[in-house]
Amino acid sequence: MNTRIERRFAALKKEGRAALVTFTMAGDSDYETSLAIARALPKAGADVIELGMPFTDPMADGPAIQAAGLRALKSGQRMTKTLALVREFRKEDDQTPIVLMGYYNPIYVYGSDRFLADAKAAGVDGLIVVDLPPEEDEELCLPALKAGLNFIRLATPTTDDKRLPAVLTNTSGFVYYVSVTGITGAAAPDTTKATAAVARIRRHTRLPVVVGFGVRTAEQARAIAEGADGVVVGSALVDALRQSLDKNGKAGTGSIKVVTNLVSVLAQGVRSAHRVTAE
Repeated sequence: MNTRIERRFAALKKEGRAALVTFTMAGDSDYETSLAIARALPKAGADVIELGMPFTDPMADGPAIQAAGLRALKSGQRMTKTLALVREFRKEDDQTPIVLMGYYNPIYVYGSDRFLADAKAAGVDGLIVVDLPPEEDEELCLPALKAGLNFIRLATPTTDDKRLPAVLTNTSGFVYYVSVTGITGAAAPDTTKATAAVARIRRHTRLPVVVGFGVRTAEQARAIAEGADGVVVGSALVDALRQSLDKNGKAGTGSIKVVTNLVSVLAQGVRSAHRVTAE
């Protein structure tokens, strides 16, 4: 498999720097705004784009991302529109990797085979489906790999060395290390512990390891980028967008800029990291 994700991480390895992976919710606060934000992210410094697939019961997400999903659903966002958003994005950008992140239910309702075919055709590169464990690989993971999509798995602080090989089996693209136990955006990551965890995961895989959950500042991003192959920022961007909305929850002229300004600051943090990764 030779996906945009794999090509991007290979290029960044040559550059000697970590990736900035940004998460925003498809359809937040409306389709047009989320498309405009997605289009502006690469220029602001995003190396990989994660798009949330809105769902009514996002159990791993904190209040910020839960609210973003509900805003998106309220504005009429559905799986068809999320895939349409990717298709529109691809008209202007054929290089930046796009990962769809969310839960299995909306995919199951859409139809797994139809979803994989439509996602690949739209220009999606990878999937993160947080509620499908390795024991369910035949459900979506293996068909996704066969369709040419990376299937990215989460490892957590509770994923011990005994469990890790199962998590890494069939994982591709990169490994997403969840730096805090609990929901997204709830606590700041302990960078020392995160760096140690990345080193431990690397002993089991040659895949890039990115760290997410709780990263909000350029300083946190820089510290994590020193030991990891990528830094994921989500809740901070979702919060920035929310704070820009008017009292009716509508985006204004400055909404896109608020998000991209924060991405630029975070990107500077990632790019200023003194890399200490071992080959």
